Amino acid sequence: MIQRYKTEQIFVGGVPIGGDAPIAVQSMTFSKTHDVNATVEQIKKLHFAGCDIVRVAVPDYEDAHALKAIKEQIQLPLVADIHFNYRLALIAAAVVDCIRINPGNIGSKDRVREVVKACSERKIPIRIGVNSGSLEKEFDQKYGATPEGMVQSALYNIKYLEDLGFNDIKVSLKASDVQRTVQAYRKLRPLTNHPFHLGVTEAGTKFHSTIKSSIALGSLLLEGIGDTMRVSMTGELEEEVIVARAILKDSGIVKSGVNIISCPTCGRIEADLIKAIKEVEERTRHIKTPLNISVMGCVVNAIGEAKHADVAIAYGKGQGLVMRNGEVVAKLKEEDLVERFLEEVQKAAKDG
Repeated sequence: MIQRYKTEQIFVGGVPIGGDAPIAVQSMTFSKTHDVNATVEQIKKLHFAGCDIVRVAVPDYEDAHALKAIKEQIQLPLVADIHFNYRLALIAAAVVDCIRINPGNIGSKDRVREVVKACSERKIPIRIGVNSGSLEKEFDQKYGATPEGMVQSALYNIKYLEDLGFNDIKVSLKASDVQRTVQAYRKLRPLTNHPFHLGVTEAGTKFHSTIKSSIALGSLLLEGIGDTMRVSMTGELEEEVIVARAILKDSGIVKSGVNIISCPTCGRIEADLIKAIKEVEERTRHIKTPLNISVMGCVVNAIGEAKHADVAIAYGKGQGLVMRNGEVVAKLKEEDLVERFLEEVQKAAKDG
């Protein structure tokens, strides 16, 4: 059983963050935020994919003034991502559910104070988003783009907000590589009780992002670190959410959905396992009930795995078995196995 670090609970819209709340999955639109229709469409896609919180970029006044129209058409909590121009945060704070600022480029203490005042009035949280590539000058000069520099920047900005009487804070410490990201979060975690947003920034394409995020976020989650997370990906929005949900599930944090057990391709396989597993994966993606299902291509390990699976296929030459809780429920030709198997999976999901 993974013991999560106890953190103060805040709310982003109606979503609790920290404390004993589930770890929330976040993503970010890539549309120009002032294009209200395109942004709303992307947010609705993310909502359907299982996203909990959405962030939008607010680089100029046109984007800031579009937030109200966007907020009126969506159900997900909305986070405004602010860089450089603190006045945009003041406009956004009147509408959104959270403000994300980057201490490395937001400007002077007076500007931060104004943002804090605006967020306090609406009782919305601030995410202190520290990035290794944009540390404040004093931390960059002293520490460079190191985990220690990221941690010192975060501590400085946390204290400044706390000294202003503001405590609705969450923190992120992102680098573009796994080691610095993990080290920074590990260093900071014992030093504050504010919730953490996890992520590897600029993680690359779906392939590279999946690997980097799985290693970094999975490692931290297994240590009980993390309250929200994003898999940053150069690709389709929904893929970020799918991978994030898979990391939560396969790390054992979330007991939900189908866990597919399938053997690696080898010379013993007696069936078109690649085709079968692709169909199974696609047709079970919607299932929320926690299930272990096994699709094995030969007799060597198939029966052993089937005994421990809720539903299983054990392929033989030209035929195979469908098993439920270790018991054979059907012996069929190869071409009929997947359909019967999926029927049993649906029954098992319904039975709960």
